[in-house]
Amino acid sequence: MSLGKVQVNNLNQGQGDIRAIERHFLFVGRAGKPEEESQLFSVGDKTDLEDNFAASNLRTQLIAAQLNAGQNWTAAVYPLAADEDVFDAITAANEVQSFEMVVFCDLSTLAVDITSKYDYLESLKASHGRFVSGLVALPGIDDATQTWAQYEAAMVALQNGIAAPLVVPVQQLHGNNIGVLAGRLCNRSVSIADSPMRVATGPVMGLGPAPVDSADKPLTLATLETLANTRFSVPQWYPDLEGVYWSDGTTLDENGGDYQYIEHLRPVHKASREVRILAIRRIANRQLNSTPASIEVNKAYFMKPLRNMSKSTVIAGVQFPGDIQPPQDGDITIEWTSNKAVVIYMVIRPYNSPKEITVNILLDLNS
Repeated sequence: MSLGKVQVNNLNQGQGDIRAIERHFLFVGRAGKPEEESQLFSVGDKTDLEDNFAASNLRTQLIAAQLNAGQNWTAAVYPLAADEDVFDAITAANEVQSFEMVVFCDLSTLAVDITSKYDYLESLKASHGRFVSGLVALPGIDDATQTWAQYEAAMVALQNGIAAPLVVPVQQLHGNNIGVLAGRLCNRSVSIADSPMRVATGPVMGLGPAPVDSADKPLTLATLETLANTRFSVPQWYPDLEGVYWSDGTTLDENGGDYQYIEHLRPVHKASREVRILAIRRIANRQLNSTPASIEVNKAYFMKPLRNMSKSTVIAGVQFPGDIQPPQDGDITIEWTSNKAVVIYMVIRPYNSPKEITVNILLDLNS
């Protein structure tokens, strides 16, 4: 008879929280001074940006983002050297931190500038398993040579034919538009599933001076509507309501695509990040097998991020919905394609919110 033995193992079931990177953006742009170049800086809502960075377009966008993001804002900043490749810089930053979005602060003036940024963001899925979207700065009007009609035509031509669902194009009409939008998307008083158009979020803050064209004509809602209808994300205002607000966060997804609006893309990316970690923990783990009991258990396992994202809160009888609608029966399917490979299908349902409201008023003269 052998000697008695006791062994105690502490098993890790992977039941803890997965670190969230939502609202943590990477800002890249030309440095204001050589001492800043080719370094990754971490900043937050209490950082004195004017003291820490030299005057530059990059700093201008950071200040606008910080102002609009509000409490508990964090971001990373990579000031570029004159000859530094922006994609090499982002790759280096991704070795240190993870980001929900990249904010390309330097102007993109050609269609190939936009598509190359999309191609790079898409490649991060393969190289790093990262689901990252991007805000891309486009030129504002040249008030010395362009009328608003000429500017509209140039912008329509710039985006024509581009299919880039990870990219939100933002014209620098006021000089700091991309920073304002980046901050609004990071504001923790609203969900990542909310459109930047949401008026209840409040007016934007710190928007630069209103532009004029070569004929000294101001920017109008008619021009903004033309740009918004051409897949650009622009500020807007409402007559008789004080303040400047924002339009949709429109991506360059193709006509009829599922990801034409940033509020649809962000929850899907969030779910993708969390489900990926859960899937990694199931590699070669016989807890996931082809038996009916295992499949049911693992449906609940992989559904956990969606259940967490769907949690709503009721305050004083008013419901504040979660990022997505609660999952339903049949929203997840696990299929074994071989004895070593499994395919999982999941359904995410966003909430609808009205962006066009029509009110019909009737007059009752019977009394």
